[in-house]
Amino acid sequence: MRLRRDQLQVLLVFAEDDDQSNGFHWACEKAGFRCNIARTPKSALESFLDKHHDIIIIDHRHSRYFDAEALCRSIRTTKPSENTVIVGVVQRHADREESSILPLISAGFSRRYVENSSRMACYNELIQLEFGQVQAQFKLRACNSLFAALEKSQEAIEITSEDHVVQYVNPAFETMMGYQIGELIEKQLTEVPINEKKADFLETINSCIKIGKEWQGMYYAKKKNGDSIQQNVKILPVIGQGGKIRHYVSISRLCNDNNKAEKTCECIQAESQTDIQTCRQKDTRKGSLDVRSTTSRGSDGSSQRRRSSMARVHSMTIEAPITKVINIINAAQESSPMPVAEALDRALEILRTTELYSPQLGTKDEDPHTSDLVGGLMTDGLRRLSGNEYILSAKQTHQVAGSLSSPISLNDIPPRITEAMENEEQWDFDIFELEAATHKRPLVYLGLKIFARFGICEFLNCSESTLRSWLQVIEANYHSSNSYHNSTHSADVLHATAYFLSKEKVKQTLDPIDEVAALIAATVHDVDHPGRTNSFLCNAGSELAILYNDTAVLESHHAALAFQLTTRDGKCNIFKNMERNEYRTLRQVIIDMVLATEMTKHFEHVNKFVNSINKPLAALEENGNNGDGESIKTVLRSPENRILIKRMLIKCADISNPCRPIEQCIEWAGRISEEYFAQTDEERRQGLPVVMPVFDRNTCSIPKSQLSFIDYFIIDMFDAWDAFADLPNLMEHLNNNIKYWKGLDARNLRVLRPPPE
Repeated sequence: MRLRRDQLQVLLVFAEDDDQSNGFHWACEKAGFRCNIARTPKSALESFLDKHHDIIIIDHRHSRYFDAEALCRSIRTTKPSENTVIVGVVQRHADREESSILPLISAGFSRRYVENSSRMACYNELIQLEFGQVQAQFKLRACNSLFAALEKSQEAIEITSEDHVVQYVNPAFETMMGYQIGELIEKQLTEVPINEKKADFLETINSCIKIGKEWQGMYYAKKKNGDSIQQNVKILPVIGQGGKIRHYVSISRLCNDNNKAEKTCECIQAESQTDIQTCRQKDTRKGSLDVRSTTSRGSDGSSQRRRSSMARVHSMTIEAPITKVINIINAAQESSPMPVAEALDRALEILRTTELYSPQLGTKDEDPHTSDLVGGLMTDGLRRLSGNEYILSAKQTHQVAGSLSSPISLNDIPPRITEAMENEEQWDFDIFELEAATHKRPLVYLGLKIFARFGICEFLNCSESTLRSWLQVIEANYHSSNSYHNSTHSADVLHATAYFLSKEKVKQTLDPIDEVAALIAATVHDVDHPGRTNSFLCNAGSELAILYNDTAVLESHHAALAFQLTTRDGKCNIFKNMERNEYRTLRQVIIDMVLATEMTKHFEHVNKFVNSINKPLAALEENGNNGDGESIKTVLRSPENRILIKRMLIKCADISNPCRPIEQCIEWAGRISEEYFAQTDEERRQGLPVVMPVFDRNTCSIPKSQLSFIDYFIIDMFDAWDAFADLPNLMEHLNNNIKYWKGLDARNLRVLRPPPE
């Protein structure tokens, strides 16, 4: 239940102004509470009945003005005071023994405050009340609406304790069973002849709910007059204090046909999804799910096999969401006509694949560029141990060269570099101009400027010199010999990430720690990249592929090495002053974002983003709730959706080259093509499988490869990201670049640029 609390209201009851009343009045203003002051018991009672204050503070120090305890009793006799916190201010007697608080409690006070006119003492008292007793009372007040819903529910609801003692039944339960509430409350279920007395069946239910699982099924119950009725029942265990089951909630409704024989009911029980095997762990080696038997409907034997297999599926004690979906479909098949059952069979076959989010190519021969890109970027290659195991030549991490350690700060950056970074907040910023000005070291300079703009040093509590040293170490571990995956690419992704973070919808969604994580992840996301794909490393039996079990090899290496480089030397450890829990949270987000750049999960990330964020937001807009900030905030701010947004952000930043201005797009296309050409050359030299044969430097059509990449990976992703972040300039560049590559392809040109006229 979403709880919405209005501004707190406080009533001060003081006969006259003094330091104590002034202290509480100041504290109310500082805390943002509404404050009323009453001088007499009569005015206090009238004010409370009008305003229904959350907190009442009564002066109990001077009995000559009014009787504070009598006033408190008067207030407590009113209905609105049920959830009000009443505080009594008592005198401080340093020379007397501490007096008992019982008279105050008997009068109806919630709390005693020993006089202290210090403003901060009064403020602290109010804040403690707000987050303690007032919040608890607010929750209790909110429970009234829940109980109102229970009272009016047409389903029979019964709540029992952990010992099965009845604690609540609603009017629908009384009507259905013929009992009055007084006949049930505080009674053991065994004392009330409600449930059917079939020991095995009740044992099945108990064995399920006692381990915290929900039970649902049908059984007969006896009414007070002895009649039997068939019910559809759901029993839910409720976890409470100590993580133990403290209550059970039973929700019942009458079955449509109560004239069926008991034998029929028993059959339903045997076939229900919570059959006796539901809550008992079985040895799965005694039988496995027979797909053919569960999807065949040709005979009674087939139906029997389906029930047997389904029983084994339901016996699983840990169910993944996809398992639940398959179970629901299987259950629906039982009562479906043949055409529907066959269609559900086909749906089941699709759901059982491991590549649920990856589109299937039609025929590979039709578009070799697309199939080669998919094979090279979205698989881990063919495992073929050739004896030519590939070992990264740059196994040793790089130290910062002496020339790199010269003092650099935002105040003494050379004018040419400063000029090259003037428009770094714009999307059309030219990273190649900065690359030239910095002699292929753009990451340190751009990083210093962007990190300063986002206040990263202040968040991390580190000095600019520590950040500078860290950027130098990270940049030194990018391979300048790579044509594409070098520090210029890292700086380009950092720039795109910062640009996306400045978009309004993104700013509404992410917290400062998310922004810090995104910028750091962009900086390190390809550190120590060897200029070869994951498929190449797996096929070559590289040390990294062996270390990371052929799974997300490079991305795992980038994330791990980034933290190794950062934490091994205090001079560049930007995390050294962070609080432990905050550091762990930041580290988790950085790792998740770096791993999200792995292309095998590309379609999973994009589809989850569209279905969990874009579609719900579009539905709110279509339903006229575009201005409903609370509903939009719910979509944007849920932890799961924030993760999806951060993954989508860095994915788009990582492969945003086709959305850059045309000259930058062409330059990046040439660089990535050269890196793929070099990989193909090396695969042939070493006798390894050639994972992207189309990238042969003698025959490759760069325009075709770019169009295939854009069509397969870019268009849908950036359509979704644009719908969220509003990026019309990027989409315009993308359309222009598509026209450019199509123009070259239409002329059967395989190069980056047309020949001069």
